Amino acid sequence: MSAVQQPTQKNQGFFGNLAFNIVIPVVLMSYASSEDYLGPAWSIVAALSFPIGYGLWDLKESGKVNGFSVLGIISVLLTGGFSLLKLPAEYIAIKEAAIPGLIGIAVLATQYSNKPLVKMLILNDQIINWPHLNQVLDAKGKQPEFKKKIAVSSYIVASSFFLSSALNYILAKMILVSEPGTTAYTEELGRMTALSYPVIVIPSMILLVAALWYLFAQIKKITGEELDNFINQ
Repeated sequence: MSAVQQPTQKNQGFFGNLAFNIVIPVVLMSYASSEDYLGPAWSIVAALSFPIGYGLWDLKESGKVNGFSVLGIISVLLTGGFSLLKLPAEYIAIKEAAIPGLIGIAVLATQYSNKPLVKMLILNDQIINWPHLNQVLDAKGKQPEFKKKIAVSSYIVASSFFLSSALNYILAKMILVSEPGTTAYTEELGRMTALSYPVIVIPSMILLVAALWYLFAQIKKITGEELDNFINQ
């Protein structure tokens, strides 16, 4: 695969995620939820069909089950189900907080296992040449020390999900104030989806990047080699 093709595919993946998970659902719920167009219920069905469809397509294209993609599809289905059943907004607020909260707990619970979740999240095989890194760590007797550094990064990553959990709950409680099943409620659901990116994703990503750079610095410090030696090209 050429260097030109690889960034192009990454950009397509980013813009596809943004369009199908944020932009299209927000437009449908914000501007098609009145009785003159789709109405509150059908605008939610139409809006949520895009992230569900994109998630299923992504699973099919990748050829393997991605736990986070599955979790995303379940989250969208729950949002749609709660909204169509006209359940109190508290249900959506709890659901929005529960999913990142559970991931944060999983990160902490797996940090001392053979397969820490933090490795899959920020230090996976696509980024790090693990066979070479493990070979150098074994040769220098630094595996125990590096595992401690991974544990520190696990706390940073977990904190990003706990932050996301809190912000999700606060955002839902602040925005979803109308009666479920109404046009106003559907528009609020669209507004919440639109605001979730800057309000929740950006602060969480800052912490995830901080955890990644922390581990990069520790790899260089512990091995005494340049980081490029362990990065997959």
